[in-house]
Amino acid sequence: MRQIEKLFIDYFGEEITTIRQFPSSGSNRNYFRIYGVNYTAIGVEWHNVEENNAFCHLSKHFVSRGLSMPKVYSISEDRCSYIQEDVGNEILYDIVEHGRISGQYSSEEVSLLKKTIAALPKIQFEGAIGLDFSVCYPQPSFDKRMIEFDLNYFKYNFLKLTGLEFNEMRLQDDFDALSNHLLRYDSNTFMYRDFQARNVMLKDGEPYFIDFQGGRRGPIYYDVASFVWQAKANYPKKLKNELIDTYIESLKPYSDITRNEFDAIFRHFVLFRTLQVLGAYGFRGLFEKKAHFLQSIPFALANLKEILDTPFEEYPYLSELLLKVADMDRFSTGDIDSHDGKLIVEIYSFSYKRGFPDDFSGNGGGYVFDCRSIHNPGKYEQYRYLTGNDQPVIDFLEKDGEILDFLEDVYKLADRHVKRYIERGFTHLMFCFGCTGGQHRSVYCANHLAEYLSSRYDIVVKLTHRELK
Repeated sequence: MRQIEKLFIDYFGEEITTIRQFPSSGSNRNYFRIYGVNYTAIGVEWHNVEENNAFCHLSKHFVSRGLSMPKVYSISEDRCSYIQEDVGNEILYDIVEHGRISGQYSSEEVSLLKKTIAALPKIQFEGAIGLDFSVCYPQPSFDKRMIEFDLNYFKYNFLKLTGLEFNEMRLQDDFDALSNHLLRYDSNTFMYRDFQARNVMLKDGEPYFIDFQGGRRGPIYYDVASFVWQAKANYPKKLKNELIDTYIESLKPYSDITRNEFDAIFRHFVLFRTLQVLGAYGFRGLFEKKAHFLQSIPFALANLKEILDTPFEEYPYLSELLLKVADMDRFSTGDIDSHDGKLIVEIYSFSYKRGFPDDFSGNGGGYVFDCRSIHNPGKYEQYRYLTGNDQPVIDFLEKDGEILDFLEDVYKLADRHVKRYIERGFTHLMFCFGCTGGQHRSVYCANHLAEYLSSRYDIVVKLTHRELK
């Protein structure tokens, strides 16, 4: 932080009164708002020198082209810290919160969204004039290598983590077909790459654009897909069409393309962008367990199902696989506010071998009960291929009464918790039962807790046996 303080003092010639660090989100960069007597600035600390150089170079170029991007005031000698223009606190994503939550966007919210996407063609075309793309990080252009990177990012950080079995050779055939299709539409324009409402600030009612350090030369369709199909934006279909129409109208000074021509190309970029986003959500959510990204997965999968309403004949195996993923119970938790304010209790059975269930509410999870001390039916051949849903297994577990005593203790804890959550107006609670294979003991316990709570409280109970296909 000392370097940032020095940069501010040297540039503005005044002492600092306050420094406040921003909460971390999807980025590992450290952001600070710096207050002086007369000025404020945003300070950034990040050890990736190449990425810092890319942002600073792009900022200088875009400002010189009259684009609404924050100006970089000064950068440290080691290129690991810099200060930039403070464009305020109003994030477009937050301003349209009512529309996002309700799915009903007001005329004011729609107007802001249209104003934002109408500015995109100027960034893409004017921003590319005279730009040295070689400074872009990590690649100067949207090429086959970067497409393959994003598709593999989806495969390894999301698809494999779902536990779904698939044929990698057939999947790769469709990946190759998708890559070849996308590369047909390369152009000498600037591709922002993460053009979405979280990266748009409003200053005096006008959009300012941030976090463009990952931009490069590339096709115009990708950025439109990023904005219109942003996972948690929850844009209704009608609004999506209006935003695309607004973009095409603003595109006319640079390219005369009809809506039908645009749509025929655009849908392939929507599919690709959604896969890229799921890769990021898988890494940040399923692997790093960051709440925002876990919460976003069901929304991205809902987008995916909508995209696949019109089949992609070019990628048959990929389409088939994606529909299976989108229908997985594991990702069925949607917006927890969609049940008239009732408490939602999610109950899972799972195998410890595959780790704890993910909490897509963003609350970080709840109770986890270990059933492995209970006599295991899975040790006996006659029960090996049955589950806790089958009567022979139920009879085996109840014979010595051990599992019934275990559940009596669980019920007492669950009663206290559910009553208190209802009193306090909380909306989500989670109970998980784990055993060795997630097949017998945990399934039995999850079933019985679900039945117990459903019969006693006016709540919504969601039961998931994660390991049962």
